[in-house]
Amino acid sequence: MAVRSAGASRAELIADAALGLLAERGMRGLTHRAVDSAAGLPPGSTSNVARTRLALLEAAVRRLAEREARVLGVEELPDPRAGVDSLVEGMAQAVHRSLTGHRELLLARYELALEATRRPELRVFFDAAGRQFRDLLTGLLTALGSTEPERHALSLVAWADGLMFSCAAGSYHADVPSVDDVRTGLREVLDGMLRDGRAG
Repeated sequence: MAVRSAGASRAELIADAALGLLAERGMRGLTHRAVDSAAGLPPGSTSNVARTRLALLEAAVRRLAEREARVLGVEELPDPRAGVDSLVEGMAQAVHRSLTGHRELLLARYELALEATRRPELRVFFDAAGRQFRDLLTGLLTALGSTEPERHALSLVAWADGLMFSCAAGSYHADVPSVDDVRTGLREVLDGMLRDGRAG
């Protein structure tokens, strides 16, 4: 499995290879030597960038956050003045995009999330990586009239994460839901959250 990302630095190439290995082989398949091979780099290259296993995992978490931010369109989150419909549409497209074109990132994220439960030092990096999106979502929900925006943001993220996990793991969803189905689910969740706080 050779990994090549156009324009990527060596550190990014190594982190991308680590994510690919996590998705393909799980945590046990992630070694410095395996990353060298997957990235198509000379032996020892990964060790020069990330000397320890923890450093390699931290690099993977940071790279995961960068790539997921692009997939989810964090910088394209709607103006709250556009209303709930805009947020529903933006999130539906982002979730569906993750499910249909970026399953590798989802699998790598779940591997890293589980490893973070055993490594408190990794947990710090993993939680910080997810905070950006939650904070933005909290701000949007506040502007849309949520009476408990922080709790509602966590619930909304949990709903989206649950859907993505069930699709990636194949536990409940044999097929990826259509964007219309994702949109409907998000609308139901948001309507319930905002019923008491939204004008009109």
